Amino acid sequence: MKKHLLYFICANLLTFTIAKAQDDDLLKLVDEKPKKEFSSATFKTTRLINFHTVEVVGRRALDFRISHRFGDFNSGPFNAWGIDGGANIRLALEYSHDGRLMFGIGRTSARKIADGFVKYRLLRQTINGSMPISLTLFSSMYHTFERAQINGMNKYQRVYDRLSYCNQIMVARKFNSHLSLQLLGAMVHYNLVDDISEGNNCYLAGVVARYKITTRQAITVEYARRLNSYSKKNYYDSFGIGYDLETGGHVFQIHLTNSFGLTENQYFMYTASSWQNWGIRLGFNISRVFGIQGRSKD
Repeated sequence: MKKHLLYFICANLLTFTIAKAQDDDLLKLVDEKPKKEFSSATFKTTRLINFHTVEVVGRRALDFRISHRFGDFNSGPFNAWGIDGGANIRLALEYSHDGRLMFGIGRTSARKIADGFVKYRLLRQTINGSMPISLTLFSSMYHTFERAQINGMNKYQRVYDRLSYCNQIMVARKFNSHLSLQLLGAMVHYNLVDDISEGNNCYLAGVVARYKITTRQAITVEYARRLNSYSKKNYYDSFGIGYDLETGGHVFQIHLTNSFGLTENQYFMYTASSWQNWGIRLGFNISRVFGIQGRSKD
């Protein structure tokens, strides 16, 4: 009798334990939220041609970038249609620790510009559509080291005069594995403008598009419309057409653009040549991303 009673107690305890474990598993399934899956590679790099994209570099990644622009096509055969001279070069480093907040610094040969920026990916598009867009914020500052004189006097009397700024908001959507589009709004501000007839602020709206034609190749287009008449001089909207090629750890971009400047304060505000009179130039960007490993735990 005692043996049967012992078997009965053990069987009940075992049944209770199994039922409790099943209940716990069910509660975990109810409590656990489905993990968000984000759309990847809306654009391949942080730049399309000249313009920034919503992309930032990955976690603990350092991007070394080289940008180069030749001279105008309309400089003729004597100048090899811009290849021989009048080049503009920018070298830059961009880094992100968490894959959302990115910092960058760069140096441009034209006008001797040093720049620094911060970029934050506020929203990311999800695969299930719960977040239909990606949204990124951008803010930068530029310092020119050029030596310029007006009537024998230094143009830049104070360090403050050498500074300019740009703020942007970028909204993008990856529609499918081929097509990605981005809209942007931007404001450029100069503390000291080049001419007394110019305004200090320029407001812009732009569009960026990428169409992937193969696994490693894409066609790109960018355009920005200046919204206010900040100058009486003939400046033009920045427009570019490009081709992206992924080669291992590198992304090689070759393109045609009417903008000689390589920073936002230049190509948004001071594009001085036009597509209509072949004031376009050949250019390329090279991006190489390095993974930065954290300190190992012993």
